Amino acid sequence: MDGLVAVLGATGRQGGAVARHLLADGRQVRALTRDPASAKARRLAEAGCQVMRADMNDAGTLRAAFAGAQGVFSVQNPMICGLDAEIAQGRNVGDAAAEAGVRHVVYGSAGLDQPGTGVGSWESKLVIKAHLQSRGLPLTVLRPMALMELMTDKDFYPPVSTWHLMPKLIGGDRPLLWLCSDDFGAVAARVFAEPDRFVGEDLALVSDVLSLDACRDLYRETFGHRPRRFPMPIWLFERFVGDDLIHMWRWLRENPVDADPAVTRAIVPSARSVREWLGSRVR
Repeated sequence: MDGLVAVLGATGRQGGAVARHLLADGRQVRALTRDPASAKARRLAEAGCQVMRADMNDAGTLRAAFAGAQGVFSVQNPMICGLDAEIAQGRNVGDAAAEAGVRHVVYGSAGLDQPGTGVGSWESKLVIKAHLQSRGLPLTVLRPMALMELMTDKDFYPPVSTWHLMPKLIGGDRPLLWLCSDDFGAVAARVFAEPDRFVGEDLALVSDVLSLDACRDLYRETFGHRPRRFPMPIWLFERFVGDDLIHMWRWLRENPVDADPAVTRAIVPSARSVREWLGSRVR
């Protein structure tokens, strides 16, 4: 397939990576955003995307945005909209894609393909996946666990979350499954390029398995200093972000999760380790 792919969340971290890699592969990309006039949207247009307004809360805008598209990349952010709105948005995407006759939906999910964890932001994605399947859509699900950007990006508040509370709640020696968002985009582009290989697959994506203690050591080795740490009580952090992240991290402490980086590297052989990714962040 070499037709048009509509990318939701195109000005965000994962959607933006998907759009970049699709463009690099020579694909036509319709970058969907609520604000086509934003600086990020203008940069996508300059890179060669067709930028179009779409709001996942408004099914009408989705139907227009998916017209003529062979593929759709779908992702929602419950940290912004909440779990109920995430599910509603995911269902709207599925309904509009089915009505438009989209031939391949790639869904940016997260967590485990396993009900009963009690982690709301994982359970919500299983509801969305079930709805997409119920509409008979050719579907591939991509499930990264921990993005490497958690260690550095300001909007993840790493001094509080990654370097203080995560080790406290998960355990500094608990191996975690890592993938950077750019490699996520590379995987998605490859999946769109080979629908016969990937339709029907639910892929746990990981390029490195490393504890937070080991990540801290690599950070110090790379940047010459330990990552900044800002202590905050759990109750105060929970007041800002809700209890879902707290529950997720506690669940991970008691329930080790296995995944094989070889699966991801079979799709994108260049997928980076934590060491390689941190090295790429040195300016």
